[in-house]
Parts: sequence; C-alpha cells; structure tokens
Amino acid sequence: MNLIVDVGNTYVKFAIYNSYNLIFKLSFELSEFKKQYKTLKKDFPKLEKAIISSVGHLSQDQVELIKKDLPVIELSSMTKLPFNNLYKTPKTLGVDRMALVGASVQQFSNKNVLIIDAGTCITYDFITKENNYLGGAISPGIRLRYKTLNNLTANLPLLETEEPKSIIGNSTETSIHSGVVNGVVKEIDGIIDQYIEDYLDLTVILTGGDAIFLSNQLKNTIFANSNFLLEGLNFILEYNSK
Repeated sequence: MNLIVDVGNTYVKFAIYNSYNLIFKLSFELSEFKKQYKTLKKDFPKLEKAIISSVGHLSQDQVELIKKDLPVIELSSMTKLPFNNLYKTPKTLGVDRMALVGASVQQFSNKNVLIIDAGTCITYDFITKENNYLGGAISPGIRLRYKTLNNLTANLPLLETEEPKSIIGNSTETSIHSGVVNGVVKEIDGIIDQYIEDYLDLTVILTGGDAIFLSNQLKNTIFANSNFLLEGLNFILEYNSK
C-alpha cells in the first residue's frame, strides 16, 4: 500500500493506493497533520512506502514523522520523472505540476495533453505525444481574484464564489461575480483554443478544487478529474520503486 501526501497552499491531502486503486482519501488543515497521520497509521498498518509533494509549509518534523515509519520520496527536481523535462528552469517547477504531468503520462501516453489545475492558482501544463514536457502558464485562481479585488480596493466586498446569472452585472456584487468567474472561464477557453490551433489532437484535463464548478461552464471538451494530482504522485512513486 502506498501513502500519498499532497501539501497544498490551503489543505493537506492523504491518499492511500493499493497498486493503482484509490482506497482512501482525506483532506484537512496542516495544523492537524500529526493527529491525522497517527490515526491513518493505526487504520492502515500495512503501508509500505510514501511520497510527499509539498507546495505549502510542511515542517521537517512533519516529514520525519512519516520517515521513521516508511521509506519516503520527497518529490523534487532531483526525482526521476517518467517524462522528458524541457522546462528551462527545472529547479523552479512546482512539484504539483510534476505530479500532474506524471498522471498524464500514465493515463494518456502518446497524446498531446494540456493539464489545467484550477486551485489557488490556475496552472497550465503541456506535454507532447513524444513525452516532452514544454511548460505552460500560471495565473490567479478564482478565490485569489475575489480576495485581490477586496484587498487592493477600498470599497469592494469579499464575496463567496458564485456562478453569474448574466454577463451583465446590475449591482456591485453581480458585477464582481461576472468579472471574476466569466474572466476565468474565458481565459481557460481562450488558452485551450490557442493550443488547439497548434495541436489539433489535444486532450485537455481539468482538475483542482474548482474543477467541478468550472467544468459545466467551459465550451471546450475536457476530462474533469479531481484526483489527477494524487494519481500522478502514486504513479511517480511506483515508477521510482521499479
């Protein structure tokens, strides 16, 4: 059994895979890490190995908590990856993006794949059918856009995410919803359209916390998979265990 640890900007996820089958998933705040790990270890005593991916603030003590029980891969630019990384600054490539590309290799080999991760940030990652990772883009996510409007202006309120009923906002609140959500949707569709101009046989994956919210609003055909990053981490762990 494999333990997958994904530390994001907001939450930590634990997942357990038996080979390539997901059998358990849990999301929690970083402050609960020790308590949740101890419970997990008790409930799943047959864990064999682990991989940790962290873009958040995981402490060395928290890493050591797992290392004392299991062999651990801490995903980094030094980890052996199942694709050719042609990013010009590989040391700065986020480990979450590495994992997403890893999942695309496992599930969509020999295809041109654009992976869109809609979370705190929206990341775009592109890998060719020749297994060459070229890079992508990073932009602010939905919640970040709402918060920025509130933080950097004097009078605009902080709103909860809501699908706009019209492109025309007839109040400050509906105008914010229209600007934020329609802006993200048009951005994603526009970027997909640009890729399709160069790669007609493009496969598009949408994942991340806002994937379900966005999936029905996009005009382009996509595959929505909320577990794509976890699947990529598990694949990289298995790839390095051979």
